[in-house]
Amino acid sequence: MSTPPPPAICDAVELKVPSVTGSLPIVRAAVEKMVLARGADEKEAAAIGLAVDEALANVITHGYGGVPGQPIEIRIETVDKGQGCRLTVHIRDFGRQVDPARIQGRNLDELRPGGLGVHIMRSVMDEVEYSCPECGGMVVRMSRRIGGGRPQVPGVE
Repeated sequence: MSTPPPPAICDAVELKVPSVTGSLPIVRAAVEKMVLARGADEKEAAAIGLAVDEALANVITHGYGGVPGQPIEIRIETVDKGQGCRLTVHIRDFGRQVDPARIQGRNLDELRPGGLGVHIMRSVMDEVEYSCPECGGMVVRMSRRIGGGRPQVPGVE
């Protein structure tokens, strides 16, 4: 008879914030605290926080066109099944829908500020998926194994 797997240890936080840049440090702090509590080091926590920041900035800028006070729902969860911990972040907005296949980072050969959010998200996280709920808006789901020794984003200390 085989031994059953250990029960999963889960933590989850749900936040509802308005579409203003002042919301970004609140969400980033929550993400960083959760991954630090699960064994990430400061650099990994900062990189993951930056990826979430970029996703939220994209919602504010592109999903809501910069209109303040629109709803953003975030669910941050960690799951540990005894073989390492996985962080998953769901970000839900109710703004403009975009075909997920068309979401691309800009050409990195272009020397200009901005437009690097998608590249940062994809380089930091193991998975980044976009979807369009039938009732409108967008959902981005990002996940990463914590403590996996993934390369960090250059410049994140």
